[in-house]
Amino acid sequence: MPQTKPFYDLLAARTASADSLLCVGLDPVVEKLPEGFAHDTDGVTSYLTELIAATSDLTCCYKPNLPFYLSLGDDGLRVLRAVREAIPAEIPMLLDCKVNDLGDTARAWARMAFDYLEVDGVVVNPYMGEDALTPYFTYGDKGVIVLCKTSNPGSGDLQDLVLENGEPLYMHIARSTNTWQQEYPAEIGMVVGATYPDQLARIRETCPNAIILLPGLGAQGGDVQASVSAGVDANGGALLCSSSRSIMYASSGPDFAEAARAEAQKLRDEINLYRHQVVNA
Repeated sequence: MPQTKPFYDLLAARTASADSLLCVGLDPVVEKLPEGFAHDTDGVTSYLTELIAATSDLTCCYKPNLPFYLSLGDDGLRVLRAVREAIPAEIPMLLDCKVNDLGDTARAWARMAFDYLEVDGVVVNPYMGEDALTPYFTYGDKGVIVLCKTSNPGSGDLQDLVLENGEPLYMHIARSTNTWQQEYPAEIGMVVGATYPDQLARIRETCPNAIILLPGLGAQGGDVQASVSAGVDANGGALLCSSSRSIMYASSGPDFAEAARAEAQKLRDEINLYRHQVVNA
């Protein structure tokens, strides 16, 4: 069962106990399941359960991506509930859904994530403004991670637009998270891609204590040294270094669990190398 600690405290405790900033994405694709697993929801559940067991001592967080589960059909949420139950209580679970809407719809999304799935944090889209984010922000023990500067090549189409004050839009979002953190009970962080280490450094300077979810490592090719050095806080934490495909599908054979664990440990140790350099500098 999930913990009841505030998200920041839960993450900090787990980072310390596991000596890890590695966040493992759980994005199941039926056609990519290793040998021996049925191509159905039971197969997906068994595969994810074994993957969690193989990597749980190396991770600070797990991040299932909601559309992969909804694409499984009627039983998709059952699989996601099984994932929630398979993750050890001391490890936070962050639901990546990048959602938002207004009023009752936003409240329904928040209830689905926090009350039904009992996740510790959720990724949301700030495009519709503060009032659309308020239903998430009012959950006091939960993490709310706001899209800021995403890892995809097209992120600059909107996020780099320069405002009247001369700053790009992503910096306005970053500064807004500081304000929201003061005004609401939730733990509010942001998504900043590993593919943009210079922008990441600027955001970290502006938001020295915020939790940053760092996608773009592994299959997306983000530079580990540059992004970790730019993204950790002064204590070498508050950074969720996310990798999904390179760990999940490290092998399609019967050694899939061992291969996933080896890949997770390799990345965890590489992250720690640069993380500890920052702390000891």
